[in-house]
Amino acid sequence: MPEGDTVWLTAHRLHDALAGRDLLRADLRVPQLATTDLAGRRVLEVVARGKHLLTRLDGGATLHSHLRMEGSWHLYAPGERWRGGPAHEIRAVLETDHRTAVGYRLPVLALLPTAEEAEVVGHLGPDLLGPDWDAAKALARLTAEPGREIAEALLDQRTMAGLGNVYVVELCFLRGVTPWTPVGEVRAPEKVVALAKRLLEANKARPGHITTGDTRRGRTHWVYDRANRPCLRCGTTIRTARHGAADRSRVAYWCPSCQLGPSRHGD
Repeated sequence: MPEGDTVWLTAHRLHDALAGRDLLRADLRVPQLATTDLAGRRVLEVVARGKHLLTRLDGGATLHSHLRMEGSWHLYAPGERWRGGPAHEIRAVLETDHRTAVGYRLPVLALLPTAEEAEVVGHLGPDLLGPDWDAAKALARLTAEPGREIAEALLDQRTMAGLGNVYVVELCFLRGVTPWTPVGEVRAPEKVVALAKRLLEANKARPGHITTGDTRRGRTHWVYDRANRPCLRCGTTIRTARHGAADRSRVAYWCPSCQLGPSRHGD
């Protein structure tokens, strides 16, 4: 699933391409919106809220999309060939005289009144890259359940919006705890919140979620996607196991030497 910085960058690019322009065509290829006609509507802005994308139109309407694991938005100049995937995977086409935005494999696509956006994003915690960012509120939500595993708490978008599994396992490494460590046993949890903010801010204008400061291939992450490879800090073999509830578990990567706390059997 794309991290919050990827969604922020997507919103930024869509906004630059579409905002202030009228839709010549809006082809929404999901059953509930198949007959919706948005042609002539002006795009006011495109904003990210955590991992959600909100395309606001004049007349008080918002097109809400979420990328989840496979979704993506691509931008094309007039007449340019679309290259985001086969035609049957297209879920949305927003065309202006300047650019055409094509949404591929979007698992969530809905039209709602702008005044009712809270129905789809109101549950989210403070947005790490949003104007509503509030470190104190994020810390309060993170520490509200001391017995909860730190990785599970960080992945919960109600804690703070924008973190995905890449940043969660990297944050655990950087703070020296395993993903299964209870929040109440994590020293200086306020530093976890501050570091999460710094990492997303550092990466929001570029792809890659770089956490090591090293942009070379294979060295951008401390532990993520480095199963059975040596830790970049100490050389110990990186291990993996699952973390989180069974119905939404993720792969945890961790270094048994650099990170203290409970562990799980895995690969």
